[in-house]
Amino acid sequence: MTVTERWESVAFRARVDEVLRRFVADEADLLAAVDPALGPVAEQVEAAVAVGKRLRAAFCYWGWRAARQLDSDALVRAAASMELVHAAAVVHDDLIDDSPLRHGRPTAHVALVGSVRHHPRPADAARSLAMLVGDLLMSLAGQLFATSGLPAAYLGRARPLWAALARDLVAGECLEILHTGTGPDTAASLKVIRYKTAKYTVEQPLLIGGALAGASERLREGYSAYGLPLGEAFQLRDDLLGLFGDTRQTGKANSDDVRGHRPTALLAETWRIAGPDERERLRGLLGRHDLDEEGLEAVREVMRRLGAPDRVESMIAARVDEALGALLEWDAPAPAAAALTALAHSAAVRLS
Repeated sequence: MTVTERWESVAFRARVDEVLRRFVADEADLLAAVDPALGPVAEQVEAAVAVGKRLRAAFCYWGWRAARQLDSDALVRAAASMELVHAAAVVHDDLIDDSPLRHGRPTAHVALVGSVRHHPRPADAARSLAMLVGDLLMSLAGQLFATSGLPAAYLGRARPLWAALARDLVAGECLEILHTGTGPDTAASLKVIRYKTAKYTVEQPLLIGGALAGASERLREGYSAYGLPLGEAFQLRDDLLGLFGDTRQTGKANSDDVRGHRPTALLAETWRIAGPDERERLRGLLGRHDLDEEGLEAVREVMRRLGAPDRVESMIAARVDEALGALLEWDAPAPAAAALTALAHSAAVRLS
C-alpha cells in the first residue's frame, strides 16, 4: 500500500468518525434528557462507537465507488451506519460471551454494574441494560441510513438487504450458541464464521453500497465472490488473535474462546488432528471458567505441536487469494481496485 493510499484510508476513517460522533452524541443526549438516571446508559451508547477500524463503512463506500459513483458526503453517512450495526453486534456478542474487555476497556455489561449496585441482582440488571444498548444501536443504524441524505429511490434499492443482514447476523450468533460446547467440527465452525461475521463485515456492506449505486447483477455477484472469503479470513484472523495475540494490542482477554469452549475453526482443526491423549488433555481444559494462564498455555502448546495455527494461517491466505482473484474479474476503476486490495490485506493481516 502506498503512502497516498494509507493517508486516504486515515482520512476516510476521520470522516466516518465525525459522522458517528455527532450523530450518536445527539442521540445519547436525547436519551439522557429523559431522566438523569439514564446517563450511564447514554455513555455506553457513545462508548460503543468511540473507536474502530471502520472496515464495514469502507466496504460500503467502495461498493458504491466500484460501481463508478463519485464520492459523496451522503454516502459516507450511509456507510457509517454499517458501523452502528457492528457496534450493536459487539455489545450483544460481549454480553452473550460474558467478555470482560473490548478495546482494553470494560464491556458494556461490566461497565454498567456500577450504576445498578442498589438492584437486588446488579449483574443481571447490568446485562439487561447492555442488551438494550445493543438494541438501540441497531435501531440507530437504520435511522442514520434512512436520513443519510441519499435519494429515496437509492435507499429503496438497498432496503431489502438490511433484512438479510440482520437475519444472517442473528443466525450466526444463534449457531455459535448452539454449537458452543459441542464436539468441534471445522465445517460447522466455518458456517458460524460465514453468518456471524463474514457476511456483515465485508459482503453485505459491499452489496448495500452497490445497491445504492445501482450496480449491475454481475458486479454484485463479484462483490459476493470477493466478500465472503475475505470476511471468513477476517474472522479466522480474529480466532488466532483471540488466543495467540498480544492483549495489549487486541484489547481483549485471550482466554475467552477457551473458557467459553466456543466453536472456533482453530479449535476444530486442533481437535481434528489430535490423537486420543491430546483430546483427553483438551477435554480437561476447555470450558473451565477457572482456567489460569498455565492452563491456557497448555492449550496453546497442544495447538502449536499439532500445527493448528499454521493450518489456520493457510486457510486465511487461501481466502485472501480467492478474494483478490475475484476482484481481478470486476474490471473495477483503479482507485476502487487499489483500495479493495489494500483493505483485503489489512483485514486479514493485522495485530488487533
